[in-house]
Amino acid sequence: MGLLSRLALLLRIRSKAALERAEDPAQVLDYSYQKQVEQLQQLRRAVADVATSERRLELQQAELQRQTERYEQKAFHALRANREDLARLVLQRRELLLAQLNSYEQQLGQVRAQKEQLIELEQRLRMRVEAFRTQKEVLKARYSAAQAQARIEEALTGLSTEMTEMQLALERAQEKILTAEARASALHSLLEQGTLDSPLSPPLLTAGGNALDHELERLDRDEQVEQQLQFLKRRLLSDRSASEGQGHLPPAEA
Repeated sequence: MGLLSRLALLLRIRSKAALERAEDPAQVLDYSYQKQVEQLQQLRRAVADVATSERRLELQQAELQRQTERYEQKAFHALRANREDLARLVLQRRELLLAQLNSYEQQLGQVRAQKEQLIELEQRLRMRVEAFRTQKEVLKARYSAAQAQARIEEALTGLSTEMTEMQLALERAQEKILTAEARASALHSLLEQGTLDSPLSPPLLTAGGNALDHELERLDRDEQVEQQLQFLKRRLLSDRSASEGQGHLPPAEA
C-alpha cells in the first residue's frame, strides 16, 4: 500500500470515528421514521393515481358502451328504412368500438391488479411504519434514560474524586496539626526542665551557664531564708526578755 493510499485509509477511519461520535441515535431514528413516512405518502399518492386512471378508463369504457348501443339502434333504424348498406356500415363501426371495449377491459384488469398490489403494499408499509414508530419511541426513551444515567454516574465520579481529594487534604491538615501540637508540647517540657531558656530569661553566656545560675539563685534564696530566720529568732528572744523584765518590777503603790 502506497503512502497516499494509507493516508486516504487513515482519513476514512478518522472520519468514520468522528461521525460515530457525533451521531445522535434520537436524530437518526427520527430521520429514518421521516423517510419511511415519506415513502408511505408516495405510495399512497401512487395508489390514488392508479385509482384515478382506473376511474378514467371506466368512464371511457362506459362511454364506448353507450356508443355501441347507439350504433346498434342506428343500424336497426337503417334496416327499417331499407338502408341495409347504411346499417352494415354502422355495424362495422360498432365492431370497432367493441374491439376498443375489449382493450379497455384488459387495461382495466391490469390497472385494478396494480391497484390491489399497491394497496396491499401500502398496508404492509403502514404497519411497518407504525411498528417502527413505536420501537423508535422506546429506543429514544432508553437512550434518554441511558444519557441521564451516564450524567449521574459522571457526577458521582466527580463527587467521589472531590471527596477523595478533600479527605486527603483533611488528613494532611490533621497531620500538620498533630505535628505542631507535639512540637509545642515538647518545647514546653524542655522549658519546664530548664533545658531551654524561656524568652523572658536573660541570655546565657555559656552552654553550662543556665545550671550555674539556677544554683546561685538557690543559694541566694537559702541565704535570704537563713537571714529572715535569724531575724525572727532575735525578735523572739527580745520579746521574751521584755516579758521577763516586766515580771520582776516592784508592785505599784496603792
